[in-house]
Amino acid sequence: MPHYDVIVAGLGAMGSATAAHLALRGKKVLGLERWMPGHRNGSSHGDSRIIREMYFEHPMYVPLLQRAYELWDELGKRVGEPLAHLNGGLMIGHEDGMLVKGTLRSAHEHGLAHEVLSPSQVARRYPAFDLQSDLVAVLDPRAGWLDPERCNAAHLKVAADNGADLRFEEPVHSWNADDNHVSVTTPYGEYTAEQLVLSVGARTLPLLNGLDLSLEVERQAVFWFDPDANEASYSAVNFPIWAYEYTPGGITYGFPRLPRGVKASVMHAGEIVPDADTVDREVSDEELSPLRAALAVILPELSRAKDVERDVCLFTNTPDHDFVIDFHPHFPRVLVSSACSGHGFKFASVVGEIQADLVSNGQARFDLTPFRIDRSALG
Repeated sequence: MPHYDVIVAGLGAMGSATAAHLALRGKKVLGLERWMPGHRNGSSHGDSRIIREMYFEHPMYVPLLQRAYELWDELGKRVGEPLAHLNGGLMIGHEDGMLVKGTLRSAHEHGLAHEVLSPSQVARRYPAFDLQSDLVAVLDPRAGWLDPERCNAAHLKVAADNGADLRFEEPVHSWNADDNHVSVTTPYGEYTAEQLVLSVGARTLPLLNGLDLSLEVERQAVFWFDPDANEASYSAVNFPIWAYEYTPGGITYGFPRLPRGVKASVMHAGEIVPDADTVDREVSDEELSPLRAALAVILPELSRAKDVERDVCLFTNTPDHDFVIDFHPHFPRVLVSSACSGHGFKFASVVGEIQADLVSNGQARFDLTPFRIDRSALG
């Protein structure tokens, strides 16, 4: 029976990063993935994910992000291509709204460079925007986007180049753990290891071996548009990533023009699904209407543009939308990894490092208290 230092179950954003960081430390790593790289059944596919430093959700995320930026840069150098495209970002809303206030709170607490722009100032810098007069925008100069499939491929390459055994189309069916080791069963056999990292996203609950966590899988619809405006208006050089609080607590977001078009979506507007494997992959016109209405207030031309592509990804949400990074309370050799609640991809590089730290020496450089399994929000 093959024996490893660590088995990583799931090789999406967090799993691939964890495998890479462990392999770089000389650990004997087995990575198991249900599908082939680049599959569209989870949360790590597509052409773009936002990265931003002034984190409106909570200032506690900023130090994690700053390390994530460093690690994305290091990873890009390892594979010979830049992975973070930092063209700036606008956080748009009312001055007293959650998005603007939260962004400024993080900026002020961490001394981050930023600007607060009026609608006319936004229009001068970014002509595609036409904000209503009661809105403001906070400019995050270090915001931008990551290509998730390239990022995952880079982590997988680093893992494989440093000796990790990566096996695709081999799902984890079950696992058991005792005081001495962990055993994992797949359709092709059984493997043992000193430790197991469960990083399976929307398929987490069935693999928790009796642990009841309050996780929900949300179906998120995303759209790509082809506006008629001058190409430069939406180019990655001239157009920022953005988020807009269109109603209290409701946020829409988007990207510059990439090969598939100009991507936009409404955050956390999807249905909660009982089974990640039977989710409806068809996106209806009715799902597009709320996005067009929100876009009309800040990007009127984009709101009228033809949508050229639609897709679905899955969010695995905790009730407080903070991550889970903690050892299983009944099986201390098993690390349960990162229910990211739709905002986690940007952190993958640093979460991979954190998880490698935890399974290597039992501690990390960051305070992980907000991500504990036993916090009250998780029941």
